[in-house]
Amino acid sequence: MVTAVNTTSTTATTTNTTNTASTDPQQAQDRFLTLLVAQMNNQDPMNPMDNAQMTSQMAQINTVTGIQQLNQTVKSLTDQFTALQTLQGASLVGHDVMVEGNSMTPVDGVGQGGFKLAGPADKVTVSISNASGQVVGTMELGSQTAGQKNFEWDASRYTGSSPLKFSVQATQGGQAVSTTPLARERVLSTSNNNGTLSLQLARSGSVDFSKVQATY
Repeated sequence: MVTAVNTTSTTATTTNTTNTASTDPQQAQDRFLTLLVAQMNNQDPMNPMDNAQMTSQMAQINTVTGIQQLNQTVKSLTDQFTALQTLQGASLVGHDVMVEGNSMTPVDGVGQGGFKLAGPADKVTVSISNASGQVVGTMELGSQTAGQKNFEWDASRYTGSSPLKFSVQATQGGQAVSTTPLARERVLSTSNNNGTLSLQLARSGSVDFSKVQATY
């Protein structure tokens, strides 16, 4: 670290430091050079600063200013990402997204949902049940490849008003294939808390944007 030898020469420099200057890499480097010149001007001629000490101090200030510049760059990128994420979230209001879940609310006689298959399946069956667990409909989807799939169920004959749930059974050669149910829900609003975008969904409530599997 640089140590001031003549307090009279350095007081004017140090007392005018502001909060902004203390975080500005360029101004921090200017203050360092001012102090270094003052130290060299007031050093003991019989015991001058050696080159190794000066080089060490220069390396220290370069490291500090480099870190400050990196922090400012990262903060700028973070702010831009947050703004972009907020705009992206706002554009989803009134639209549908697919998130993990097995709830279903028929709209205009059609119930929509989806699922993810961990592997290919030669038989996939979707069962829809009411709140009491009674099966009110089934769909045989045949063979399916691995990945995300969507389905639509004809709910025109369903006369109940209770919420519906669905389950997916998949097999390959008689062996069970892992499935993840996906619910299609309407986005009501969005919020951003400390850089984390959340969606307010009609049925599931608040869900992190990172949980969204697909948008419509």
